[in-house]
Amino acid sequence: MSSPPTLPEEPASGLFRAEYARRMNAVLDHIDRHLDTPLDLAQLADVAHFSRFHFHRVFAAWMGETLGDYARRRRLETAALRLACRPGKTILDVALATGFGSGEAFARAFKLKFGCTPTAWRADVAAKNAAMLAAMRLRRQDSNPDQAMRNTDQESLLNFQHHDDSHSHHRESLMKVTILDLPPATVACQRHIGPYGPAISTFWRDTVAPWMQSHGLDDAICYGIGHDDPGITPPDKCRYDACVAVPDGFQSGGRASITTLPGGRYAVAQFKGPSSAIAETWTRMTREWLPASGLQWDERPCFERFSAATAIDPATGEFSCDICIPVRPL
Repeated sequence: MSSPPTLPEEPASGLFRAEYARRMNAVLDHIDRHLDTPLDLAQLADVAHFSRFHFHRVFAAWMGETLGDYARRRRLETAALRLACRPGKTILDVALATGFGSGEAFARAFKLKFGCTPTAWRADVAAKNAAMLAAMRLRRQDSNPDQAMRNTDQESLLNFQHHDDSHSHHRESLMKVTILDLPPATVACQRHIGPYGPAISTFWRDTVAPWMQSHGLDDAICYGIGHDDPGITPPDKCRYDACVAVPDGFQSGGRASITTLPGGRYAVAQFKGPSSAIAETWTRMTREWLPASGLQWDERPCFERFSAATAIDPATGEFSCDICIPVRPL
């Protein structure tokens, strides 16, 4: 059996930066898990294994915003998502679950951030969703159905195209949703912070795929996790994790963080089509199917799951994946 290809050794500066990224991402994940509690600067510094004295400065330099500003933004963005996705929760419930001491303090901060009250935001969700779907369908109807989607070079993850809106699809995709209990998965994750879209394709192709090849993971199951809603979070702050299933005891070499995707009940829809159509499928699933299902989104991450070896159909250029949303009863 041939050994996996060996890539040129990465310069020390690249390894150091990867280590910084790994530590800072651990802090961001910790903050997200504890939005309902006051942040302790010393504890966060310990999570990152950085000096407590200098951590605030390191965080601000790395993220482009202070720790306080970041935490406030994440609390409000998470609250906005919960207002939209959890109609059964009161505004006070959402406020307390995202770290605000009272409904009044939450309402003031929310209006300052989004320009409207939490009540108005929630009331406007249905109209916004309908307008979004209508605009997507109109774009597809007006597009050129003969626009080339084939690319005979698209035979592997190396040419993975993800959420690229440069093409449109002229067929209405059929969506069948199945409720499944998925097992936990041990994964190696690398994070991209910035706008979704073509940059994610580049990240998989130029960063993740070579790393996979060098570790003999060409045929692994992959998971793409978009943590933020670009309609709420500024595009340059959106977080995306490219994750690859790895065996127990796997050593990542420092570039990737090893974590576990939680198992449990998921609503799963199989997608196959041009990558430009996947955003609409996500929208239809969360705005049309989910409210009528008797289920709601829970705290676990949603993701796209696909095989690195077979995600792209070499004959058509179409992308295949499972869209997985974690659910629980209303």
